[in-house]
Amino acid sequence: MDLGLSGKVAIVSAASKGLGKAVALGLAREGVRVAICSRDEKNLAAAAEELRSQTGAEVLPVVCDVTDPDQIRELVRRTVDRFGTIHILFNNAGGPPAGRFDDFADPDWEAAFRLNFMSALRFTREVLPYMRAQRWGRIINNTSITVKQPLDLLILSNSIRTAVVGMAKTLADEVAPFNITVNNVCPGRISTERVRELDEARARRENRPVEEVVREWAKAIPMGRYGRPEEFANLVVFLASEAASYITGTTILVDGGMYRGLY
Repeated sequence: MDLGLSGKVAIVSAASKGLGKAVALGLAREGVRVAICSRDEKNLAAAAEELRSQTGAEVLPVVCDVTDPDQIRELVRRTVDRFGTIHILFNNAGGPPAGRFDDFADPDWEAAFRLNFMSALRFTREVLPYMRAQRWGRIINNTSITVKQPLDLLILSNSIRTAVVGMAKTLADEVAPFNITVNNVCPGRISTERVRELDEARARRENRPVEEVVREWAKAIPMGRYGRPEEFANLVVFLASEAASYITGTTILVDGGMYRGLY
């Protein structure tokens, strides 16, 4: 299937590792020119070189803290200066810390809000003028299975990421006349550093080996295993494509069947 992505321009945030890097790599393989960002300059440079060497794509790495609105604006400006416009935005950021309700004070909640909600809002605000002007755009928000099925010890993520879904659903209606789609993707247990950290945190709390925690999670997944980052990225690449032009306002799970609800 020709996904119609060759020559398009994408911004992928938090792309030096994990799901962000997998998405950037998947887009680059389809001929997309990709701007990637991270706070870690060394890892960002390594990710950019990996993308170039594996795909031959044009890659613009920009150091950016997604909680800083000025740095977001600068990233978007540099992307437009380099590539002329922006067609695709993949909103992504690291997750807030694990813990229970009593573990967190106001600054923790505010930090999670800036990281996972305000970053998505600000990136979206900055790219929409270009998408409206060209009457084509794809906005894809990385959320979590927690927006469908809240998980223990993830009260910050359970709460804040759900707000992103509400924003996206409303925005999808507003921008549909401009041929702009807005969708959410929800990873379950995907093999990334973030998931490994969560598994280790649970193992410490329960005083048991992390391997036992991993086996327990895998048993709860009908596919019997954690997902691979590229399996998640495949969905994002499709949603970014011309082939997904009639899909908007949706929230799609990539979880190996872990979520048991109907809606």
